[in-house]
Amino acid sequence: MLCDDVKRVVYFFLDGSLAGDRKHDVELHLRKCSDCEIRVVVQQRLRTFVRARLAPLAAPDHLRARLAAAIRSAE
Repeated sequence: MLCDDVKRVVYFFLDGSLAGDRKHDVELHLRKCSDCEIRVVVQQRLRTFVRARLAPLAAPDHLRARLAAAIRSAE
């Protein structure tokens, strides 16, 4: 796996949606490439920061229910 490959899948890797051989390949690459390892750490810290800042802005329960219903009906 090359650095460009890691750049393309870093968000999938961080949110846990990357599985199997791709996930394993990223993990191996990160052990060998300090630049990509730093990139992943920075992205994870950014995600954590943004989520912490947005947490107080969570949608009210009635809005969540309406959105969930709309999504189910669209599927």
